[in-house]
Amino acid sequence: MRVVDARVVGYSCGVQHNEVEPEETPASGVVAVHDELVRLVRQLVAGDRPPVGSPTFAQHSLLSFVARNPGCRATQISDAFGVHRSTVSRQLRGCIDEGWVHAEPGPLRSGHPLSLTDVGVAVLAGADARRVEEVRDRVASWSDGEIAAFARHLRKFRQGGDADDSIGDGSRA
Repeated sequence: MRVVDARVVGYSCGVQHNEVEPEETPASGVVAVHDELVRLVRQLVAGDRPPVGSPTFAQHSLLSFVARNPGCRATQISDAFGVHRSTVSRQLRGCIDEGWVHAEPGPLRSGHPLSLTDVGVAVLAGADARRVEEVRDRVASWSDGEIAAFARHLRKFRQGGDADDSIGDGSRA
């Protein structure tokens, strides 16, 4: 791939373009990592429809946040996820309608304190188990060393290159 190629000069997203084998350069490796991350995120967000009664990827993220932060408000979720509050409200409405999240009474301006219902706890546990099984299926042919190295590399990437040997922060999607 040449540096003057529109994919490099403009926004690079292999999902929106025909896949082209780049020339082997250090920069092409970074572009390949970027393109794979874009594909992975799109697959996670817009992938297969979840089974009926299961949360979407966005709802799963919201349920996980509420589980880790009982009493949080939509504004806090909006800030944590870096999305507009209307986006959170739309996902939250679906979770409340499904009976997964309970909104406590409170001043509307600051948002209502949120908590998972018993059904929400069970739905989140089921979604977590399915997602872990999906990962297990994808790495089934990998050695334990390859899996551990992959986790270390992901952690290092997520932390901006400053990985330690701990097992992460234990947070879910």
